[in-house]
Amino acid sequence: MRNLLLTIRFDGTAYHGWQVQENSITVQQTLQDAYEQICGVRDNITGCSRTDSGVHAYKYCCNIRTENDKDCNELVNSLNAVLPQDISVIKCEEVPYDFHARYDCISKEYVYKIWNSPVRNPFMSKYSLQYKYPLDTDMLDRQVKAYTGTHDFAAFCASGSSVKDTVRTVTKAEIKRDGDLVTFTVAADGFLYNMVRIMVGTLLEIASGKIPQDTIPDIINSKDRERAGITAKPHGLFLSDVIYGKG
Repeated sequence: MRNLLLTIRFDGTAYHGWQVQENSITVQQTLQDAYEQICGVRDNITGCSRTDSGVHAYKYCCNIRTENDKDCNELVNSLNAVLPQDISVIKCEEVPYDFHARYDCISKEYVYKIWNSPVRNPFMSKYSLQYKYPLDTDMLDRQVKAYTGTHDFAAFCASGSSVKDTVRTVTKAEIKRDGDLVTFTVAADGFLYNMVRIMVGTLLEIASGKIPQDTIPDIINSKDRERAGITAKPHGLFLSDVIYGKG
């Protein structure tokens, strides 16, 4: 038996997230279908995290425990030959048998893209949220610093989530502008359901004046989902990095 770590990237527009679901097309199902077509067996593929419907990934990691003896480079080429154009395998490597793509991950980074212009960009419409009104990115960058540190992020977790431990450590949070493109980058040891999208929605409501500036610490301390902003749409969100510890 071998344990293979696949690094992939995908455009999530056509998929209902990563995890296999009944009556919905997902990235995991599509990858497992391609693997079965090539190798003749349906080995389980374990992902590093769930992703919402419509969310994209520059880097997504998953592992397969298998008896398949295909060379890693050969497997990459074979998978890319049969996968749809919106999923690509970047790399395959053999890892220790007890490696787990989700549980061995020590940090993830997400990027959320906002197209800040009254005029839509047809080349960005599937990959960013259009926000027509001015954004003070220097002010917003100051606001997001309140996300950093170890906090109970219950206020930034979708209602109905079954997760009991809502404490997470955010190691990076920043806002940058490049012309009309505004990006929010956040890294943490883990994320709650819809956490990044609620963070973004809160920032946009601060920008519009619906939520006062400098109140993110109070929102965090309240642990009240009603105090935070809307859940921003998924198509502007990208999983951008997945970090594993040594060994």
